[in-house]
Amino acid sequence: MYKSQNLRKGRVSLSNHFYAITLVTHNRSNYFVSLDFNRQIIKQMQLLEVQKHLKSNAFSIMPNHIHWQFQLLNNNLLPQIIRCFKGRTAVVCREFGIYKLWQKGYYDHLIRDEDDLINNARYIIANPLRAGLVKNVADYSYWDCVYV
Repeated sequence: MYKSQNLRKGRVSLSNHFYAITLVTHNRSNYFVSLDFNRQIIKQMQLLEVQKHLKSNAFSIMPNHIHWQFQLLNNNLLPQIIRCFKGRTAVVCREFGIYKLWQKGYYDHLIRDEDDLINNARYIIANPLRAGLVKNVADYSYWDCVYV
């Protein structure tokens, strides 16, 4: 188990455990509305998986935030993964004229058991429905889930 002052009080980073995180854009700006831009964000998510840092289970890219459920792999630490992802996507977004992409920090939830895992994944993919962006999740382009 890893604890540090970089982690919020009570936050732990456990290898091989599942987490659900939420990352919010700077000033809650609606940056994630373009297909080309969102493809670049998804590409960075996939790259972390290809590099065996994590195994992605579910994500939903909303206009001003991302919900993402994944399993940490190979003794990677949650703060390192988030820092890496935010850094890589910040570099990519400059090509789109965005120079401050992320709000400081992130929200995380350590998945407790299999029910929590499934319920959280359902919550993530239903987010566009709850936000009123679509009437059917199949009509939303910026999500994926290994359980569906």
